[in-house]
Amino acid sequence: MNSVRKKQLKAQAHILKPVIIVGQAGLKEPVLNEIEITLDTHELIKIKIRADRDDRKIIQQQIITKAKAELIQSIGQVIVIYRKKPEQKIEKITGPRRR
Repeated sequence: MNSVRKKQLKAQAHILKPVIIVGQAGLKEPVLNEIEITLDTHELIKIKIRADRDDRKIIQQQIITKAKAELIQSIGQVIVIYRKKPEQKIEKITGPRRR
């Protein structure tokens, strides 16, 4: 991703609120599943990580790796990540045949 695109995403993320909070228990499978669902829906999300600084860096890397997302910004306990929405298959609906 180039710097211009990253700058645009930072501007878009400015108004967002954290939609996922990783608590003291750390990064668990249900939280990862929720991140996946949210990224599929929104592409750009904020995540709040409530942990010590060293643990936050580790959790941040785990999220990025497992979600196959890109880190856009990290400020304090909040990170912004981005992953392009998967292409949705469009099914053709056929009606009754005309004779």
